[in-house]
Amino acid sequence: MRPLWLLAGGTVVTALMVGAGGYVLVKPYLMPPDFEGPGSGTVTVTIDEGATAGEIASVLAGAGVVASARSFILVTQEQARESSLRPGRFRLRRGMSAAEALGLLTAPESRLVRRVVVPEGLRLPELLDRLAAGTGMRRAGFARAAADRERLGLPSYAGSAEGFLFPATYEVEPGMTPEDVLAAMVERYKRAAAELHLEARAARRRLTPLEVVTVASILQAEGGRDADYPKIARVIYNRIKAGTPLQLDTTVLYAQRRRTLRVTDKDTEVRSPYNTYLRRGVPPGPIANPGEKALHAALHPDQGDWLWFVTIDPEHRITKFTDKESEFVRYREDLNSYLGTR
Repeated sequence: MRPLWLLAGGTVVTALMVGAGGYVLVKPYLMPPDFEGPGSGTVTVTIDEGATAGEIASVLAGAGVVASARSFILVTQEQARESSLRPGRFRLRRGMSAAEALGLLTAPESRLVRRVVVPEGLRLPELLDRLAAGTGMRRAGFARAAADRERLGLPSYAGSAEGFLFPATYEVEPGMTPEDVLAAMVERYKRAAAELHLEARAARRRLTPLEVVTVASILQAEGGRDADYPKIARVIYNRIKAGTPLQLDTTVLYAQRRRTLRVTDKDTEVRSPYNTYLRRGVPPGPIANPGEKALHAALHPDQGDWLWFVTIDPEHRITKFTDKESEFVRYREDLNSYLGTR
């Protein structure tokens, strides 16, 4: 029989060996491989929408950005930065520490993206010009994409892209095409329309969705202050109800593809379905791309008997409303006086 101290010693050695083996097994989990420093060179990685921290870690490890996926997961958990991770394309470096990679991945300047601001009220050609300038893509590509109704996903009631490319700030990432950009704008319009219950509320007013968007585009084109939009909408609906032509300069200018504050009697004789001096009702389609406030006003006009409005001071966006033709004539004289001094 072996002495008890030998047995005890053997147990200790065995325990140490098991402990050492266990440590070897768990070390990669507790202390995963990690690079040191900020790394070098450049590498572009793509983070998909909805990717988890673990999936992002695998992408980074596969691209050689971090030494191991686990090192990135640990530092993300330690800093509680999971919610800071965003989809997109990023410019990083190879051989970065996990902490450096996380810092760069959450820095706005690392994201390869162009931001394009599309203001309210642009006509389609103007909007395409702005997108081409802001994205660096060819304008001809945007023009072709705008003509493809199905691929853009336009609503069934839309006759063209005019009026349905929603004004907003858009992020354009590398690899996106003109179709991608315009489709995102159409999708943004659809979200706004759904939030406003546009189709249901249009039906309550005995209007088609296209007529509502067309009215909204007129409100946007007429300018003025946001608070004036519901009043202008009421003027439009009052004149339609009375069977009176809208007689709007903005629709005549759209037909002529011009922008000016000066509209002559000869201008109002232009032969076009957009000439609301000659044609009753709203034009056959939008004359600009309206924003949410104009869409809301087209669905929620103010109450009033107004039949005319004149922006007597365009610089300060001062608009007068009236139900008396004599006052309307006086307001027009005020506008002509304004234009004569410029």
